[in-house]
Amino acid sequence: MVDVIDAFMRGLEKPLILWLISQGPRHGYELIKEVKRLTGQKLKPSVLYPLLYQLEREGFLVSELIRKGRRELKCYRLTEKGKTLLVKVHGLFSNPIRRIIVDLISESEKK
Repeated sequence: MVDVIDAFMRGLEKPLILWLISQGPRHGYELIKEVKRLTGQKLKPSVLYPLLYQLEREGFLVSELIRKGRRELKCYRLTEKGKTLLVKVHGLFSNPIRRIIVDLISESEKK
């Protein structure tokens, strides 16, 4: 049987990654740490990096190498196309879906 939490999280990976990057440029390890902090779920590198490459290929992200000490990190930021996509995703989570999510959260807090 499919783990329900894993299946739910897979559906939120792209919107969550886009939102995190919209907060400022991020590299892969930062994204993994933030997803874990926010959701309690580990985002595997084998899931994250192909997703980042796909979003970059499709023009939603752009990457640049930055130097941090002796290391070079590939940081991602949203393009205008990525910002537009994030606005559309935000619209999906408006009204009816937002009420369902709030209801789900409040139900879990009652238990």
